[in-house]
Amino acid sequence: MSRAARLGAFIVVTLTILVAGVFIIGSKQYLFSFTYQLKAQFDNVAGLDSGADVRVGGVHSGTVRSIVLPHKPGEKVTVVVDLGKSTHEIIKQDSVATIETEGLLGNQYLAISFGSSGKADVRDGDTIASEPPLEMAELLQKTSGILDSSQQAIQNATRATANLDSISAKINTGQGTVGALVNDKQLYSNLEQTTATMNNTMVQAQAGVTDFQENMEALKHNFFVRGYFKNRGYEDSAELAQNEIERLPQGATIKEFSYSAKQLFEKQDSAKLKNQKSLKAGGDFLANNQFGFAVIVASAGMEGDTEKDLVLTEARAMVVREYLVENFGFDDSQVKTLGMGKQPDAKSDAGWGTVQIFIYPAGTEIPPSKQPRASGLPKTASAQPVPDAATATPPKPQ
Repeated sequence: MSRAARLGAFIVVTLTILVAGVFIIGSKQYLFSFTYQLKAQFDNVAGLDSGADVRVGGVHSGTVRSIVLPHKPGEKVTVVVDLGKSTHEIIKQDSVATIETEGLLGNQYLAISFGSSGKADVRDGDTIASEPPLEMAELLQKTSGILDSSQQAIQNATRATANLDSISAKINTGQGTVGALVNDKQLYSNLEQTTATMNNTMVQAQAGVTDFQENMEALKHNFFVRGYFKNRGYEDSAELAQNEIERLPQGATIKEFSYSAKQLFEKQDSAKLKNQKSLKAGGDFLANNQFGFAVIVASAGMEGDTEKDLVLTEARAMVVREYLVENFGFDDSQVKTLGMGKQPDAKSDAGWGTVQIFIYPAGTEIPPSKQPRASGLPKTASAQPVPDAATATPPKPQ
């Protein structure tokens, strides 16, 4: 072959390779195929460049045509992409664009998710939703913080282990109380004996308390002292607060009954009933009418000891309640008591005081119960504020 022929063949082959390369590159850049444009906006494109791949479902389906910076602060960066017509059937109005990275440190590309069936198709020039990219600098910063925390935790664990080793060494050598207990059998034996002695003492103390309570119960029925309990009208001060409430309820009453304490009780300082028939009208009303609940309120005059009068009024309210419950047919859970102690406006005969029955309609809220007092011999009540006249007198029925 002549030299001219070889030269001609070289030129033809070179042109063929050049044309093939142009077509291959142009096909990759979608220069010779039908395309349409979409836009996506980001606060930061994280290094995405023009000409980067656009992948739909992980398949190369377009290129980034341009990246447009905003005209003023507060706006977003706009990424314009060219997509092949074949993607028009799977990209919908609810598709989302994200900036991804190939591997850990690879090139960035734009990924577009499939849309939902039934959603509208995108049109040329539409803007689709986007998600912010994951920046490697932020990820590395968080990873560095985690590593620092882990290192600190390892150092703390190392120090704790060293402290445990030191403590174990001291115990093994008999130092300190625990070390002495572990290594000195005589000391352990003495401690065990002391513990046993203390347990026996506690058992004896409990037995003594039980015996005292039994003796007190027997004392109540003893011939020589039972008159004391009989005269005061009740035996156990713990019973006084079993049905007692802290205060009178809010709201109007549907019925009220009022009695002089001198009319009901034997003595001025006693809670023993003497004229039970006086309570018949109140008992009949409770037995024959619908009501929410009733409160038996006992008050004393201004004479005498304040604490003793408080206990006395509590006892009188309890005794009246017991009589009504035992002799008239109604639900005993509906009847509460309240000992008011001294009341300056209590109408009384020579300081005897009064007993009142306040009956409330259904739906009235019952106030909280009073804490029970300790059982045993009668004790003066613990110091409590005595309600004033405004709170002592309940509202009149309407």
